[in-house]
Amino acid sequence: MPDLRQTRKKIKTALAIMLGADLVAAAILISPLVGSTNSRRQQLNDAWTQLRLKTRQVEPLRNLPQKVVTAHQQVADFYDKRFPAQDSQIATEFQKLAAAEGVTMDHANYNVKVVREKDAIPERLQPYEIEADLAGSYVSLARFINALERDQMFFDINSVTLASEQAGPIKLQMKVETYLRSGAR
Repeated sequence: MPDLRQTRKKIKTALAIMLGADLVAAAILISPLVGSTNSRRQQLNDAWTQLRLKTRQVEPLRNLPQKVVTAHQQVADFYDKRFPAQDSQIATEFQKLAAAEGVTMDHANYNVKVVREKDAIPERLQPYEIEADLAGSYVSLARFINALERDQMFFDINSVTLASEQAGPIKLQMKVETYLRSGAR
């Protein structure tokens, strides 16, 4: 038969330990170490504010692998649209823009530009230089320059030299740089 005295003693000991744990918990809750309800609420609000701030900071990093794939596609599209694959496309576009604005081309040289090692040009591009002598009215030359800058094909105007005569159209010497996609010609 089980010893009821010993079982009673164990139950009293367990109840005493639980009562002591309750008293310690109540003392900690009331003590200044934990703080008041308002201070705990303020700490919780501060923690939520920090969480929202950190979430906003990492928002641009969401779906990063997909964004990288999209960026690679956009770069490829940019190269395809803005840089021609053949040098004849450059001459055709340049002459088309000049004709559209009423500018006559007296002379034009189209040359592959020699790249120095220190020039930072992507491997897929080869610099191409245009030196042109143009003539036209001031307005038509200004529109031509504007059309070059806004054209779908990339044109970088390096220099413009005006040479006006007393009578007749304004003459303009221009150096323009563009790029061919590598392997093109």
